[in-house]
Amino acid sequence: MSTPGLSTRLRHLAHWAMALCLAVMSMAVFVNVVLRYGFGDGLPASEELSRLLFVWMVFIGAAAAYPAGEHMAFTSLVGLLRGRALALMTVLIRLLVLLACTLLGAGAWQQVVVGLDSRSVVLAYPVALLPLPALLCAVCIGLCALVELLRRTPLDLGHGAEVE
Repeated sequence: MSTPGLSTRLRHLAHWAMALCLAVMSMAVFVNVVLRYGFGDGLPASEELSRLLFVWMVFIGAAAAYPAGEHMAFTSLVGLLRGRALALMTVLIRLLVLLACTLLGAGAWQQVVVGLDSRSVVLAYPVALLPLPALLCAVCIGLCALVELLRRTPLDLGHGAEVE
């Protein structure tokens, strides 16, 4: 029996990380609601923890969705293209993805640097932890797009690229 590949293991790791974020976030909010309505006082840390975990969960999910081809795509126009036009459109799309990742990564990096000297109000974690997943996501998706560009991977048009 063969062992799963690196991409499969990374996908499972991402799914487990998202599940863990969601579980901790759900428990924190549930406990806070019970304490607030049952005892008149909640946990201030619950809101901050939930916000941090939600940001991480979203960007982990975005990074995991790109290589799986699960991001939203508008394939109607591209589905009509054939031959050289499709190849050029594929290159253009990948270059636009790289540009978007560069812009996102540069902005996230600036926010990480600004957040290194700041601490959150309640939990006192470095504020750089909030924009960090955006930076990591931009790097991950950018690397995937670059590999696809260099390997000349055809676009995955999903559901047969049916045009209605």
